[in-house]
Amino acid sequence: MRIVAALLVILFVHAANAKLPPQSDADKAKASEAVAKSAWADKVGNYHLCQSQDRIALSYRKSAKAAGQAAPAAIATPPCVDPGAYVTPGPVAAVKPIEASGAHSSPNMAVSPPGTKNTAAEIAAAPKK
Repeated sequence: MRIVAALLVILFVHAANAKLPPQSDADKAKASEAVAKSAWADKVGNYHLCQSQDRIALSYRKSAKAAGQAAPAAIATPPCVDPGAYVTPGPVAAVKPIEASGAHSSPNMAVSPPGTKNTAAEIAAAPKK
């Protein structure tokens, strides 16, 4: 019985250590769409929760007023935001890095580093020109 248990443990360990093949582009696209759809579903759920909380608060105030009790003042909360219909995300465009875009670089080549090695005390003590 112990030998069978040991063999089963070895099989499970071997199966757990097996490597999976790399994901194809289609699988990656499906996974990213599933993530986007899940995020949208979370937003829809939060929207419905917000609406139900507003209805419950309104009902509570009406019933308290009808019973002649003073309801506490309403707390200002942000309005419920409808996430709209689900939109399938399109392909992600390649983003050029800032260095490649040239947006931050001057047209002239730098001949020295922008900073100095002077300490703050030396800079403050230097006479201003």
